[in-house]
Amino acid sequence: MNFLIVIYELLRMSVIGINKGIFLNPNGKKLAKYLESLGPIFTKFGQLLSTRTDILDFQTAKELESLTDSCKPFDVSKFKKIVESELGNSIENIFDTFEETPLAAASLAQVHAAKLKNGNEVVIKVLRPNIEKSVKKNLRLLKAAARIFSYIYKDSFRLKPNEVIRDYETTILKELDLKLEASNTNLTRKNFLDSSELYIPEVYWDLTTSKVMVLEKIDGIPCTDIKQIEDHGINKKALAENGVMIFLNQVFRDNFFHADMHPGNIFVSKKNPSDPGYIAIDCAITGSLSNDERYTLARMLQAVLKQNYKSLANLFITSGWVNADTNNIELENTLRACCEPIFEKPLSEIEFGKLLLYLFQSTRRYGLSLQTSLVLLQKTLIHIEGMGRQIYPELDFWGIAEPYLDNWLTEQFSPLKLKDYIVENKEDLLFKASEVPGIVYEALDELRSYSKNKESNAKKIEELEVQLSNQKYLIRVIGIVIISTMAIIMIVS
Repeated sequence: MNFLIVIYELLRMSVIGINKGIFLNPNGKKLAKYLESLGPIFTKFGQLLSTRTDILDFQTAKELESLTDSCKPFDVSKFKKIVESELGNSIENIFDTFEETPLAAASLAQVHAAKLKNGNEVVIKVLRPNIEKSVKKNLRLLKAAARIFSYIYKDSFRLKPNEVIRDYETTILKELDLKLEASNTNLTRKNFLDSSELYIPEVYWDLTTSKVMVLEKIDGIPCTDIKQIEDHGINKKALAENGVMIFLNQVFRDNFFHADMHPGNIFVSKKNPSDPGYIAIDCAITGSLSNDERYTLARMLQAVLKQNYKSLANLFITSGWVNADTNNIELENTLRACCEPIFEKPLSEIEFGKLLLYLFQSTRRYGLSLQTSLVLLQKTLIHIEGMGRQIYPELDFWGIAEPYLDNWLTEQFSPLKLKDYIVENKEDLLFKASEVPGIVYEALDELRSYSKNKESNAKKIEELEVQLSNQKYLIRVIGIVIISTMAIIMIVS
C-alpha cells in the first residue's frame, strides 16, 4: 500500500474516531460502534479483541461481544461464478438443486443450501470476491495504527497492540483458506466419530478447494431455543453435562479444540433425547496446547478446586504466565482475594469460566502473558459453561471436572502411557540415543584440550563439565527407559 494512501486512511479512521467519541472517555460500547463503522474486517478484529481478557478489562471485553459478523450478501451470480470456476463444472451439473437465497452472509464468506445429484442435502461455503486483497489492505492499516499507538501511549506495552495485531493476522489468514477449515472440521469429526456427545458434519472433499467448501447440511435445534429443546423431550441435564465433557475431551484427550463455540455455531441434535448431543459447525478457528500447558492447566484447575493458592501462585510463576520476579506470597494473596468471595457460593453455582477470567484479570498487574491458545480456551470454556447453564441452571461443572482431571493427571505418569509414548516415538528416541556417545566423547576431548590452560579457560571447562554431567545423566535415563519399556511390554503382552 502506498505510503500516502496509508496516511490518508489513518486520518480518515481518526476523523471517524473523533466523531464516535472514541478518544474522549473511551469504553467498550464506543469502541464497538467505531470498529463496526470501519467495516467487516475491523468488526471481526473487535470480536478477537473481546477474547483478550488478559489485556482488556471484563466490561470492555463484554461490550465488544455485541459485535456480529453478519454482512450484506454479495450477488448470487458472483457466488455461482466462483463455485463453477473452482470446481470446473456448472452449478446445474454438480447440484440437483441450489437455493439462491443465502443461509448466512458473514464478513469473509457466504453460505447457500443445495442438494447433490444423489439426494444428499449440503451447504456451500464460498469466500467473498477479492476478500484476500481487502483483508491484507486492512491488516496493513491495523499494523500502522498499532505502531503509532505504541509510540504515543507510554502504557501501550500492557495492551500489547503489535502482538494483538499479529494474532489477528494469523487467525484471519487461516480463515481465508477453506481447505484448512475443512481439515479442522474433518479432524474434529474423527475425534468424536464414535461419540454421542458431539456431531460434526461431513466434508465433501471432491467439492472443496481453498475458496469453496461443501459440507453435509445439519438439522438441529439452536442451542439457545430452550422451548424447542423441551418440546422434543430432550434430557436437559444430560445435554448440559455432555457439553462439559466435550470441552474436557477436546482439551485433554484430543489436544485439539473448537475455539469458536458461540451459540450461533452450536445446535442440539434431535436424534437421541435421552442421551442428547450437540452439533457444531464452523471449525475455522481451533486451538491446541503444548503438553506443558495442558499439564499446567490441569494442575491449575485442581489447585483452584482445592483452594490451594500457594500452589496456584507457583504455577503462575513457573509456567511463565507472570513476571519471573513476581513475589510468591504477594501473588498468593492476590489470588486468594480474587477467589475467596466466589467460593462463598456452593460449588454447583460457581461458573468456572468466569472464575478463570477473574484470575487472569487479577494477575494483569504482574505482567500476565498468555499464549493465544490459552486465551481462546478460556473464552471457549465461558461459552460452553454459559450454554450449559442456560439449558440446565443446576449444572455442576466442578463435579464433572474434578474426577476427570484426577484421572488424566494420573494417566500421564502411568507405565502404560510411557510404553505408548516410546512405541510411538521409538525411531526418534533410538536416533537421539545413538548420538549420545559421540557427544560425550567430543565433550571429553574438548575438556582435555582446555585442561592445559585452566586459568584462562576456567569458565569454558565449567560449562563442559556441566554438559558432560548432563550427557551421563541422559545415558542413564535412556538405559532405564529402555529396560523399563522392555519389562512393561513383556508384562502387558
